[in-house]
Amino acid sequence: MTSIYDFSAKTLGGEDISLKQFEGQVLLIVNTASACGFTPQYKGLEALQQRYGGRGFSVLGFPCNQFGAQEPGDDAEIAQFCSRNYGVSFPMFAKIDVNGAQAHPLYTFLKGEKGGLLGAGIKWNFTKFLVDRSGHVVSRHAPTTTPESLGKDIETLL
Repeated sequence: MTSIYDFSAKTLGGEDISLKQFEGQVLLIVNTASACGFTPQYKGLEALQQRYGGRGFSVLGFPCNQFGAQEPGDDAEIAQFCSRNYGVSFPMFAKIDVNGAQAHPLYTFLKGEKGGLLGAGIKWNFTKFLVDRSGHVVSRHAPTTTPESLGKDIETLL
């Protein structure tokens, strides 16, 4: 059976890493953008990272420019923006596509595991997937779902 640990991705720094390094952790996987109305959710995502990171939890951010071209910067610009404006300490990955023929294989898997209300495709930035310690997708949350509202679900999985 496939799990998220079967995939790898490049970090914003260009390092190719296996998601197996997150095995045993609860994960919140989010497609992000720097110029979106939901961009302030970085603050809530970082708060979750700070609150639960020591207990086996991590946010994984995947910048994407497919929605309104709201992530136009290169990887270095994205890293600087996240650090400067939100103090992001959780892992951020290189910009990817989440839909279409060039969608990252991880996102093809995530969408296949948990479709949205309007089908499998990602509809906008800051769609969130909650993954248990075994690498299985537990739930999918719309961009309008705030990171703060996921605390109880994360606590349950921890």
